[in-house]
Amino acid sequence: MHAHVAETPRALMTIPFVDLGAQYQSIKPEIDAAIADVLSTTAFVGGRFVKQFEEAFARFCGVKQCVGVANGTDALFIALKTLGIGPGDEVITVANSFIATSEAITMAGAQVVFVDIDPLTYNMDASRLEEKITPRTKAIIPVHLYGQPADMDPILAIAKKHDLRVIGDAAQAHGAVYRGDPIATLADITCFSFYPGKNLGAYGDAGALVMNNEAWAARARMLANHGRSKKYDHDLEGVNSRLDGLQAAVLSVKLRYLEVWTERRRNNAYRYNAALKGSGLVTPTELRDVRAAYHLYVVRVPNGRREALQAFLMSAGVDTGIHYPIALPFLNAYRHLGHTEADFPVALKASREIVSLPMFAELSIEQAEYVAGKIRQFGL
Repeated sequence: MHAHVAETPRALMTIPFVDLGAQYQSIKPEIDAAIADVLSTTAFVGGRFVKQFEEAFARFCGVKQCVGVANGTDALFIALKTLGIGPGDEVITVANSFIATSEAITMAGAQVVFVDIDPLTYNMDASRLEEKITPRTKAIIPVHLYGQPADMDPILAIAKKHDLRVIGDAAQAHGAVYRGDPIATLADITCFSFYPGKNLGAYGDAGALVMNNEAWAARARMLANHGRSKKYDHDLEGVNSRLDGLQAAVLSVKLRYLEVWTERRRNNAYRYNAALKGSGLVTPTELRDVRAAYHLYVVRVPNGRREALQAFLMSAGVDTGIHYPIALPFLNAYRHLGHTEADFPVALKASREIVSLPMFAELSIEQAEYVAGKIRQFGL
């Protein structure tokens, strides 16, 4: 007679939300050499490392010009100033984003106007855009949130009809493609953040604006460097927002791996999609004919059970996030606009249900399956 052997419970894993250490280890010799190169040549502000990165990143984006700046928020602000947008103007953006998008509009002296989101992609609902346009509207800032390209065709058609500028916020969408076109080729100016956790992340703050217009690039470069035209000659007042040599050198190394990392993120997303089918979670929706970059893998938890699921996953060693728990129009910072919950019902509902699961290029099959298995175990 055989004794019954109980099945060994699956060992507890610890899965971080993002693992920057794993990424560094995978390219350590190249990163260390690049940093040493900058130190030995003391090219700390400007110089060849910045120039090399700007040229390489412009090529990657499919455009002619790249201006490196200190961070993604400054990129948006400088883009607005480059296009002559300021006091008395209105700029339309989306209700679901990080505050940097709307903050930059206010920094430029303009008035922010919000549009509700598409319930499937969480990006700007293009069908609600035109009703927000007034004679004071000068630009639209669509956000390619979570790495999902915004629906640019209708946005661009509306912008053209009303003679508005379009600034793309691609802080989470390095490498994303919309209907065959890299997203940076679609807007007048596209802005990127290289914050360390981004798909292409620096080892500190960094950002860039990319575009095809040479005159705008020259103006943006001047604005980012105290309005300077020659060493002590300033054609206008600018700001101090420069990409430094160390960050540029790190970004140049990482840029060589970005395509591979993006494909790994996409594979991880599709692995999650398959493993979570029938789990009760709403998994991400891609627009037709896009290549999403999956900076974040965002699902919806129905029936008010988001916090319970997060607590359960945390107890199982799985880190999660919420991007973003409060839609922009409902932040205290925008209370003066007098919005009510009825103004942005889709963004409001999403903000109460969305949760971001661990997503990074180095996430293993085993880790993704562990996360999905724990969600199924929780039971929705």
